[in-house]
Amino acid sequence: MTDTKFEKVDADHPDEVTVRVRRGFAAPRAVVWRAMTDGPTVQRWLLGPPGWSMPVSEIDARVGGTFRWRWRNEESGAEFGFHGDYLEVEAPTRLVSTEVFDPGEDGVDSMGSCTVTTELSEADGRTLMTMLIEYPSQDAKNTAL
Repeated sequence: MTDTKFEKVDADHPDEVTVRVRRGFAAPRAVVWRAMTDGPTVQRWLLGPPGWSMPVSEIDARVGGTFRWRWRNEESGAEFGFHGDYLEVEAPTRLVSTEVFDPGEDGVDSMGSCTVTTELSEADGRTLMTMLIEYPSQDAKNTAL
């Protein structure tokens, strides 16, 4: 996935429970789709800050399928993750899933289940990802932010 370059991030808040994130990639939609739906590929690019690894990236990207991601701080051993269910899968343009935060051992309570709708559009070999994250409440959204 070295040819997928992160270009831009833009976020706004359309209402009290929703965050909209837009990200541009200098890559075709099919490449970005694979980066989102292939477990080993996700493990290579969705790492976060230095010192973190992603030992778990399980993805069954089909309606009724599930995903589970887990990150680990290599110095402290602290872990956290996310898991959810796929509600809609329209390759390579649209994914809708539930998403539940698993705080690991850091003592932060779960914020409940979010619904994440991700749409990919392509123009001239570049892909725009638009992600709507709908939280169960304004408090859950504020905690996540």
